[in-house]
Amino acid sequence: MTPLRTPDGLDLYRVDTLPSGTPRAAVLLVHGLGEHLGRYAALTARLVDAGHAVHAFDQRGHGRSPGARGAIPNENAPMTDLAAMIDAVRSRHAALPLVLLGHSMGGVEAARFVAESLSPAPAAWSRRVDLLALSSPALAADITRVQRLLLALGRLAPDQPAHNGLQPQWVSRDPAVVAAYQADPLVHDRLTPRLGRWILDAGEHVRAAAPRWHTPTLLMWAGADRCVAPRGSQEFAAAAPPALVHARCFETLYHEIFNEPQQDEVVATLLQWLDAHLAVIRPGAGPSIAPTPPAPTRSPP
Repeated sequence: MTPLRTPDGLDLYRVDTLPSGTPRAAVLLVHGLGEHLGRYAALTARLVDAGHAVHAFDQRGHGRSPGARGAIPNENAPMTDLAAMIDAVRSRHAALPLVLLGHSMGGVEAARFVAESLSPAPAAWSRRVDLLALSSPALAADITRVQRLLLALGRLAPDQPAHNGLQPQWVSRDPAVVAAYQADPLVHDRLTPRLGRWILDAGEHVRAAAPRWHTPTLLMWAGADRCVAPRGSQEFAAAAPPALVHARCFETLYHEIFNEPQQDEVVATLLQWLDAHLAVIRPGAGPSIAPTPPAPTRSPP
């Protein structure tokens, strides 16, 4: 398996999973804070069964990849790493639509990456993305006074790791998922002030960019989330163009909506949205005119 080489020379662990036939789209999966790509095996299987190629990597400082746990060396690292992975996927699937699918921290990273294309002078790491799908993205966080103090003190020691403040029982209502999360040796609870500040700033940037959004996007979030603040997704959905952003809140679900008892409904929402957009998208031509999405819906209790 070929690792992903980052611009600063790290070799990140990656996995490429292909369907039996010609892929319909290339899906690039970006995992969340403290976890790794291996926790998405079931979702990957569903996407591959639907005919999509799925590509994923353990972010630096996560899973099987090198780097200090929960840390980034500078504010550009999450974006330049993601750009390197996009380039790798594009080189393999030049003719396919590219779908960026991010969860939690990976969700705000994916959204921040797409938002850069709205800049009058996009950064060198900016790349075209055809479709964006977000799962409980960390677009906002309700942090305590103590956490705010730690972030402020972090200016003096930005790379000093601390507990990320997340509790395992918050990820899912399924006890088996929680137990597996707790027993997983590749899961960690570390976060540095530099990465924490980057996540908060990226969420603010994405929310501010919502009215000018031009990439077809599926936004799904958990109404009972305690890992990130649901209001971040709510604010983005309220401000974004409804013709481009299909927003759905699963009111009673916990943070990891793909690992909840209602995961079949969540995956079906994703697959149906992909089917609708892949029927009209023009690969390589940038954002296309998307089909009119269903009205935003909320799951029953």
